[in-house]
Amino acid sequence: MIDDSDGQIQNGNMRVWFRLVVQAALLIAIANVASAAGSPAAVSASPPECVAGSPNGPVFITGDCVDPLLDKPYIDVKRPQTVTDLTTGLTVSYLYVHGGFSGTNVRFSFYFPAAEKYQRRFFETTYPTIVREDAALGCPEVGTSVCSVVFAISNGAYVVSTNNAGGPAAGGVLAAYRANAAAAKYSRVVAQQLYGSSARPRGYLYGASGGAYQTVGSMENTDGVWDGAVPMVFGVPNAIPSFMTAQLLALRVLADKLPQIADAMAPGGSGDPYVGLSAKQQSVLKEVTRLGHPLRGWWQYSTLNGGGFLAVQGVVRSMDPTYVEDFWTKDGYEGHEPSVQAARIQYDTVVTSVEGSTALVLANVLPAGALTMADLSITSGPKAGESVQIMRAAGNTVKLSANPGITPGTKVRLDNSWLIALQYYHRHQIGAPDEYGWDQYRSADGAPLYAQRPLLVGPLLAASSAGAVPNGHFYGKMIMVESTMDVSAYPWSADWYRHRAQAARGGAFADSYRLWFMDHADHGPDLSGYEAGVGFAGIPRAANHIVGYLSEVQQALLDLDEWVANGVQPPPNTEYHIDADNQVRLPATAAGRGGIQPVVILTAMTSAGSLPSRRVEAMAGRPVILAVKAQVPPTAGKIVKVEWDFEGKGSFTDNSPLPDGRTEINLEATYVFSKPGVYFPVVRVASQRDGETTTPFGLVQNIASVRIVVH
Repeated sequence: MIDDSDGQIQNGNMRVWFRLVVQAALLIAIANVASAAGSPAAVSASPPECVAGSPNGPVFITGDCVDPLLDKPYIDVKRPQTVTDLTTGLTVSYLYVHGGFSGTNVRFSFYFPAAEKYQRRFFETTYPTIVREDAALGCPEVGTSVCSVVFAISNGAYVVSTNNAGGPAAGGVLAAYRANAAAAKYSRVVAQQLYGSSARPRGYLYGASGGAYQTVGSMENTDGVWDGAVPMVFGVPNAIPSFMTAQLLALRVLADKLPQIADAMAPGGSGDPYVGLSAKQQSVLKEVTRLGHPLRGWWQYSTLNGGGFLAVQGVVRSMDPTYVEDFWTKDGYEGHEPSVQAARIQYDTVVTSVEGSTALVLANVLPAGALTMADLSITSGPKAGESVQIMRAAGNTVKLSANPGITPGTKVRLDNSWLIALQYYHRHQIGAPDEYGWDQYRSADGAPLYAQRPLLVGPLLAASSAGAVPNGHFYGKMIMVESTMDVSAYPWSADWYRHRAQAARGGAFADSYRLWFMDHADHGPDLSGYEAGVGFAGIPRAANHIVGYLSEVQQALLDLDEWVANGVQPPPNTEYHIDADNQVRLPATAAGRGGIQPVVILTAMTSAGSLPSRRVEAMAGRPVILAVKAQVPPTAGKIVKVEWDFEGKGSFTDNSPLPDGRTEINLEATYVFSKPGVYFPVVRVASQRDGETTTPFGLVQNIASVRIVVH
């Protein structure tokens, strides 16, 4: 069925993932050891039980073995259904099959197309916090939804969806990949019975962010379950919490300079974000840039907040409880620096009233500084010693994440000691030598420049979703999709995995792996989430800065199947290089860049004879000529749509008629700006593999913009 329960994480809130995985991080590691030790050796009976692939390693699942914990599948619902995707207007019919595995809380749903549409393949998407097996209403950013069901059925594939055994905390070792694998394998049995064919259905797994960890872990710890996979916006194993803490450090230190940094990196800007910054600010911006934060990603500075840091900081504090004391008292940490000490707040006051359930009015106006996500500690009364996180602070009022029983007259302390200390945590968490974003924290001889903590948190969190720390040794075929403007999973992460996979796969690498970068794309696959505040802070006019990558994923799934079924090579890797600051740089032409995304260039002129530029000065009431050049990489498709947003308001109109079958276009549009101001006209171009102008699927987008200063 199509589920509308709150338990589905309907809105694709990626941050919820962190709250769940942190509860499971250590349990997974312990359970893997126990599972490996307790798994019986393979016996001659057929089929064999699945066992650990290495001593103390996770259980390795093959297409032939039986998971000893998931060996009793059942079906309790089977009925025909119809659903309409309101975004595309498409309606599909399918056979809905629901079931699970006896003795566990693993549940699954299958969605089978009619026999005449069936092309002997299935698609399965995953995300760690998806704890309901039924497709969500609408088009949330992650997990099975109406969108993914309609896409699959429309393309002759059935859908496999699970509840991830209830998620990392509840599902333990089954949640990462074993529940998904068991459902995928059993779906083949059901499909063969349903369609009356013994032919094996081909299967493909895909997932974004935490789902990318799951997807990669699934392909590294199984063989013959899925034929291929599409991990999206993957992060290196040491990404969490370091990518979050670095962003928070920059947000605090660069606070008053972020508008000019964003302006420098915007179309027609200077391109130099360091101009006008103090030496300290330049150092911090250089640091977080070298860790991988995309410079162009600062366009959304006003809504950035460290992503899932609010949830992740809890696991750091529980796993590394002495860090805060060490940070403020020991050598090798930043707590002794005057500028860091100046940022620390420990402020005692009294609650004068409580508004609603979680807002407190305090006796004094709060001190200036970083208090959002800091601690409010109770220092008097029966709840003394307890603390709660501050969600917002302004004037003499704070909004809390919860109220543990604070009443008027309660004495409290506002304390950001942990918050400030954790903003430097990435310096004290140097990972594997090939995770090169951390090279800046090593001396010439490789020794750490800062004191290192006894435990690396990142790999444990990655393993809680992946089942084991990703290592590059995957089975089957893989197309990895990464975004160049991702402010959560820094783009060089995909380059790290590519090199790991190349070393592991050797001569088989070229025929098993692709990496496609999406320029002007961020962490979420669908822009509707950004503008609605779904899974992200609400960002108005996001479409003027970024594109979604969901259509690229759709095409990747179809290309994977052609690769597996017919040996048709997909378009080549995106060509790129990693610069000295660990930023991903792409070639300027489609032929040089590769991948499947069109390359778009926009320039402006005030008259037909003037010099084209990305920044022009114009007069109100006088026409401005906008010229767009777009190219599609070889074998990637045809240009099918050109849309304009002349005043940068976030609303596009399709008003450029196109000839059919073009892989390159050169168009001009004329627009008159009626009022003085600074405008950023945007053109959005979409390509489609077969040049289909009516399909909603596989419309791979890119944008370009210019700056018009109107007097």
